[in-house]
Amino acid sequence: MARAGVIVVGLCLVLYFVLTGQWAFLYLTSGEPIGIAMGAALIVLPLIGAWAILREVQFGIQAERLGTKLDAEGGMPPAETELTPSGRIAKADAEPILQRYTAEAEAAADDWRARYRLGVVQDAAGRRKDARASIRDAIRLAKNAS
Repeated sequence: MARAGVIVVGLCLVLYFVLTGQWAFLYLTSGEPIGIAMGAALIVLPLIGAWAILREVQFGIQAERLGTKLDAEGGMPPAETELTPSGRIAKADAEPILQRYTAEAEAAADDWRARYRLGVVQDAAGRRKDARASIRDAIRLAKNAS
């Protein structure tokens, strides 16, 4: 389902590029300074957006690869507590689990598996920003280990 969403967003981005490209061309050929500036913005801003989307897709692919590998090795963290209906760890249970996985990741600073497990637990605890940072670290460590 997520891949279908990425494809739809990608197609919308292509359509957006075509339409903004047409407008950019019209503004750039207007000869007016304001029009030229707007034309340049219509070229630059979508490129920045495309770069950001590309980075997110790369992150998703790399994270999925590592997650699949870790799962195949039997290294994914087990569900240690009841999850909320949204799939999160209850706040009361989250802190001790987070502390344990953080300690494990710090003790094995060069192990991408420990960092990835920490990211999974952080995500389950609702700490998405921390989880993304941990998984980015895991991706970097896995690249360095190769």
